[in-house]
Amino acid sequence: MGLPGRRNPASLRRSGRLPVYVAGVFFVASILLMFRDEILYLTTARSPSLPTAGSSDGAGLIQRREELSVNKPVLRGHGGKPEKHHSVTERHRKVSAKRRPKKKKATKAAARKKVMAAPVAAGAELNVPETCDLSKGKWVFDNATYPLYREEACEFLTAQVTCMRNGRRDDGYQKWQWQPRDCDLPPAFDARLFMERLRGKRLMFVGDSLNRNQWESMVCLVQPALSPGKNYVTWWEGQRVVLHAWEYNATVEFYWAPFLVESNSDDPKMHSVRDRVIKPEAIAAHAGDWLGVDYLVFNTYIWWMNTLNMKVVRPTGKTWEEYDEVGRIEAYRRVLDTWATWVNDNVDPARTSVFFMSVSPLHISPEAWGNPGGVRCAKETAPVQNWHGPLWLGTDWDMFRAAANASRAVGRRRRRVPVTFVDVTAMSELRKDAHTSVHTIRQGRVLTPEQQADPATYADCIHWCLPGVPDVWNLMLYARILSRPAAATGRVV
Repeated sequence: MGLPGRRNPASLRRSGRLPVYVAGVFFVASILLMFRDEILYLTTARSPSLPTAGSSDGAGLIQRREELSVNKPVLRGHGGKPEKHHSVTERHRKVSAKRRPKKKKATKAAARKKVMAAPVAAGAELNVPETCDLSKGKWVFDNATYPLYREEACEFLTAQVTCMRNGRRDDGYQKWQWQPRDCDLPPAFDARLFMERLRGKRLMFVGDSLNRNQWESMVCLVQPALSPGKNYVTWWEGQRVVLHAWEYNATVEFYWAPFLVESNSDDPKMHSVRDRVIKPEAIAAHAGDWLGVDYLVFNTYIWWMNTLNMKVVRPTGKTWEEYDEVGRIEAYRRVLDTWATWVNDNVDPARTSVFFMSVSPLHISPEAWGNPGGVRCAKETAPVQNWHGPLWLGTDWDMFRAAANASRAVGRRRRRVPVTFVDVTAMSELRKDAHTSVHTIRQGRVLTPEQQADPATYADCIHWCLPGVPDVWNLMLYARILSRPAAATGRVV
C-alpha cells in the first residue's frame, strides 16, 4: 500500500494526467532548442576575450593603429574603430539577417572610397593611392603648419615672388592648406625623405615662367635637407637653372621652353617679341637636354593666351617670317602630339616618371568672384569661399582637356610611358588672393610706390607669391612620387 497523499504511477497512467506533464516538458525543450542560438549569442556577445568600446584593450588597438599610421596619410573613413566579431553560428547569422532590415545599396561615393583604399606598391614611403583625386577639395586655413617654409629663410627665391619683401603687408595667403575631399595630402613636406628619394637623380621642370615659379617653390621646400656649403645654383643663360645638392648627388632643375617646341621666344632674356611664332613639330633642340632625367615635370599654357590664333612656321619655311595663322587649340594639339611622341620614343618608364601640370589660372576679372569694385587681383586677401558653380576667369578649358587627353594617350601608344596629369586648375582658381599683384618686379626692378598704387596697369595676376599656392602643387608631386616604389638610381650629369 502506498504512502498517504501519493498516488501510484499506474493510477496516474490510468487517470490520463501523465501526458499533460510530458507535453509540458516537451514544450519547454522545444522552446530552448528553438532559441538556442539567441541564448548563446546573449551569453557570448560580451565575452571578456573581445575588447569593448570602453576597455583598455580596445583603446590599445586603436592606439596601435594610430601609431602605424604616423606619417602615412590614409583615406578618411577607413581608420575608425576595429570591427566587432561575435561567436555566433551560421544559422544564427541567417536568422538574424532575416529579422534585420535590409541595408541600402552602397552609394557611388562609398564605392569610390573603397576603390581608393587599395594599397600602394611595396617600397613606397607614403600612402596616397593613384586612384585618389587630389584636385577635388577645399582650402582650409592653417596657421600652425603653414607656411611650409619662411620667405626670408629661403635663399633661392627671386625678387619676382618675394611679396612680403616687396611691400605686401598681409601674410594670410601663406597659411591655407589644401584638403582633398576623398583622401589626405601629407600634412607637411619632409625635405630629407624627398631628397633621399632624389639621391643620385635629376628632377627637372620644363616649360614657362609658371614652371619656374614651381621650381623656386621646390628648391625652398628641399632646402632644410641641404647642408650649408654643399649646394649651389648655376644659371645657363637663364635657359636652364640648376640646384646642385652635392651630398645627395642630385639636382633640381628648371628648363625654359614656354611652348615645349621651338619658337622665336626661346631666348629667356629676349622673349618679349611682338609676334610669337612656333614650329609645332620641332622639339629636338630642347628635348636633347631632357634625356636621362628621372623626374620630368612639363607645362605650357600662359604663352598661348595672347591671341586666338597662333603663328605657325610653314613646313617649307626657312625663317620665322614664313608662317601661317592657325587656330590656337589646333596648334596646341599639334604641339602636344609632338611632345607625346617624344616622350613615348625617348623615355624609359623603368627609370623616369613624367608629369604634366594643368592650367594655372589668371585672376584679372574680380566681378567673376563677386567683387565688381575690385581691381584685378589687387588687395584680395582670402580665397574664394562657399562658391557653388564655375568661376568664369577666362580659363581655356579646351586646352585643359587637350593636355589631359594627351597625357592619357601617351600610355596607350605602341609603347608604354605613363604620364601623370596633375590637375591644379580648379583649386588654384579659388586663390585670387595669392598672386604677386603689385608686389613684384617689372623689367627687372621692384615696382615703385607709384606703380604699386596703379594695380590696373601693373598688377601681375599670373605668377604666385612664395610661400604660397605652388607649394601645394609640389606637395601633390611629393605625394605621387613617394607613394610609388623607388626606381633604379640614376647618375646626375
